Amino acid sequence: MSRVTLHRIEKGEPSVTMGAYLAAVAALGLKLEIGEPARGARSVGTDREGWIPARIRLSDYPQLRQLAWHVHGTDSLTPAEALGIYERNWRHLDLDAMEPAERQLVDALRTALGEARGDV
Repeated sequence: MSRVTLHRIEKGEPSVTMGAYLAAVAALGLKLEIGEPARGARSVGTDREGWIPARIRLSDYPQLRQLAWHVHGTDSLTPAEALGIYERNWRHLDLDAMEPAERQLVDALRTALGEARGDV
């Protein structure tokens, strides 16, 4: 495995193949199993309050997609990049038209990465 691939795994980039992830897991002496969820485990539903994805897809958040019109060559952002775009362009947001999922994302980003505004 190349250093570049290992670095991409560490960054959580989506371009890394599953085989590379499995090779890294094996090199660390870990065991990866897929099985039934544990009893009492919380299932992932539509309520994602406080949840932040590793990469934020622009297609999932209409307001962010409009604010990030200048971003070329990628269809996703890191949480820090997304929060930066929201913060720098706050005056252009239409809060009344913002979907609940996007509002939850903004709240979670501000909680996790720093709260500069209090008007959402």
